[in-house]
Amino acid sequence: MIPERNSVGGGWLQYALPGMVTAFFFISLAAEGASARNIEKLYAEQCANCHGKDTRGGMASSLFDNVWRYGADDQSVARGIREGYPDQGMEAFKAMFSEAEIRAMVVYLREKSDQYAREGAKYPRPVDHQWVTSREHKFRVEQVAEGLTTPWSVAFLPDGRILVTELPGALRLISGKQVSPPVNGTPRVRARGQGGLLDVALHPHFASNGWIYLAFAHAATNAETANGGMTSVVRGRLKDHQWVDEQAVFRAPEWTYRSTDIHFGSRLVFDRDNHLFFSIGERGTQEHAQDLTRPNGKIHRVLDDGRIPPDNPFADQPGVCRSIWSYGHRNPQGLVWDTVTGQFWGAEHGPRGGDELNWIRKGANYGWPRITYGINYNGTPITERTEMPGMEQPVIHWTPSIALCSLDLYRGDKFPRWKNNLLVTALAQEELRRLVVIRDRVVDQEVLFKGIGRVRDVVAGPDGLIYVVLNKPDRVVRLVPVDN
Repeated sequence: MIPERNSVGGGWLQYALPGMVTAFFFISLAAEGASARNIEKLYAEQCANCHGKDTRGGMASSLFDNVWRYGADDQSVARGIREGYPDQGMEAFKAMFSEAEIRAMVVYLREKSDQYAREGAKYPRPVDHQWVTSREHKFRVEQVAEGLTTPWSVAFLPDGRILVTELPGALRLISGKQVSPPVNGTPRVRARGQGGLLDVALHPHFASNGWIYLAFAHAATNAETANGGMTSVVRGRLKDHQWVDEQAVFRAPEWTYRSTDIHFGSRLVFDRDNHLFFSIGERGTQEHAQDLTRPNGKIHRVLDDGRIPPDNPFADQPGVCRSIWSYGHRNPQGLVWDTVTGQFWGAEHGPRGGDELNWIRKGANYGWPRITYGINYNGTPITERTEMPGMEQPVIHWTPSIALCSLDLYRGDKFPRWKNNLLVTALAQEELRRLVVIRDRVVDQEVLFKGIGRVRDVVAGPDGLIYVVLNKPDRVVRLVPVDN
């Protein structure tokens, strides 16, 4: 057996040997998608003659403008494709398309109608000191720091300085508008693709213990997994611009490492009882999200030093990863714990379609890849199923994808009419969105700004202002109210 105590850095391991695999695992989806066809090609072959090659209409009506005579929800659109409307000259495609392909066609049509909607829409695109008039507040975007290299996340020290991570591996400090040289001695990271130095968070009692937590892509050291990497978490302290007292909080056994360069997850958040939650993506191997022996595709919960809480949902089950809190995730990069209500929110990237906001619950299965609202990037279906018994539904999903990334809950007083709203970042659409939530429902959303860079992280600062990490161009900005 692998010893429970990790000999490297004082962290903890939570696994059995790789052969000890739980009996339920590895229901393969390969057969379901083995003959999958590209949905754009199917549209061109079977639909374009009537509806136009770009879905804008031809002999039949446009599919581009999201106007549907027989219902606009996914089920109604799918039913129309499947059963047709013979009296309107629309043939049924149930004998020609599989159910998974019908689902993929719905995603494709959603992409086209979203493209149409965005063509006529105007979104705020502020430059420094330019006012934005949103529904509830006026604000301007003020630059905090520039000259960074792919900044990923920020955290706030009690003395007013800001910690910022850079994907290639540097941890820096922002003081005023000055950016420090890299802190010495931080962990070596596997800086490839989406991996590198990722999230940073302070212990809730940082003022007394000084602990800073880092999530990063760790490179395998074992010769058999020499090209592999996996998300790891450490904690340490700052002393004279030096990273000291490092301890491993989470490090997976190297047989679980993957050679891919995607889906590291890596958001860190504490609850009100000082449990640390962190996310790990499925690292590009979809079925690992359902495998409880692996850390991939999971949200994890540990004590602040990495030990396993005895009330974790799988803590007493042999052969599983005992730190798992929830599973069936694709690539969750947004986590926020509401210390007032106890609600735990998670945001994760879908594939092509199916970005999700979830209410994270103990031991719950969020379905990836057995259920999804998205399709493969190459236009082929993943599955026909968007729901199954025993699997959670998202609070809301975005199809087409917006590349949902970071997430925070606004509790400050500088934007009082945004209080209790969720803020989410969208990498692909270069947007910051505000979500109005009532219990577990999103009842409204607003794009606060768009087009000033890939919006990587959003954090409500201790000063009540909203700090945003941007890539391309690489900088940190903040939203400052300009209401009377």
